Amino acid sequence: MSDETGCEILAKAEFCNGGGSVKDRAALFLIQDAIRKGQLRPGGTVVEGTAGNTGIGLAHMCLSMGFKCMIFMPNNQSKEKIEMLETLGAKVKTVPVVPWSDPNNYNHLARQFAETTENAVWTNQFDNTANRQAHIETTGPEIWEQTGGKVDVVTFGTGTGGTLSGVGIFLKEKNPAIKVILADPQGSVLYNYIKQGKLERTEGSSITEGIGQGRVTRNLEGAPIDDALLIPDTDAVNMTFRLLHEEGFFVGASTGLNVAAAVQVAKQIGPGHTIVTCLCDTGHKYYNKLFSKKEIEQRGLLDCIPPAYRVSLHN
Repeated sequence: MSDETGCEILAKAEFCNGGGSVKDRAALFLIQDAIRKGQLRPGGTVVEGTAGNTGIGLAHMCLSMGFKCMIFMPNNQSKEKIEMLETLGAKVKTVPVVPWSDPNNYNHLARQFAETTENAVWTNQFDNTANRQAHIETTGPEIWEQTGGKVDVVTFGTGTGGTLSGVGIFLKEKNPAIKVILADPQGSVLYNYIKQGKLERTEGSSITEGIGQGRVTRNLEGAPIDDALLIPDTDAVNMTFRLLHEEGFFVGASTGLNVAAAVQVAKQIGPGHTIVTCLCDTGHKYYNKLFSKKEIEQRGLLDCIPPAYRVSLHN
């Protein structure tokens, strides 16, 4: 990707974290915040509404710290995520997909469960700014140090807003000239919000999981975002399979979206710049969705995968 654009495209290998994703950072800070505020005592229960990776991070932390874990999850997520959570000792409740405005949204159900359970805390990953603080204190400084301060642009897909916001806040303090660009999947409102100030969804729904939004979270409020890119599933999936066959990275579609955005930025600003994004997690949790030939065909995405790379699809 760097060779074809003339830019230095770098990515944080977040799949190397203990729970296997970028969300491990937020998970630790959310639990530490609850303990510090006296909301969670020894033997208590950590409750969250999550598309998967934050829950997996929380489940790992709960195992190591002696807490119970209860996860509410929309029922359109990969079964591999559910199985992993259960293996890690978490209890999982899957619920129908409804918007934030609906009282049966998985986040509201998580909050209600925590409020009616003794010694339980809803970590509230979307609106608890301990999430973005994790990236102000860890991811942002790591990017600054590991690039020697030579970074021109950062771009990330956004679900809670923690990574983009936290990294952006830290790096802008170091160098206000650094550009912060939100990469959005189809079906989310954030692209139109950044470009036009309107909370209007773009067309379609996305194969990506855990990114895209229908509102502005507290973690995203006030984030120093300079621009936004709309990355269709065709580009995200194409890049996911390119990363597998050309770079040797077995990753999920949110990573494909991130790298596709980085390449698009590189082509826009021209050679000689350094662009940073992240490899969110591995592809293992998406084997029966992203790497299913039937699923890809049903979504009309087969043509965006180069023919030679379709060998990685299973029937």
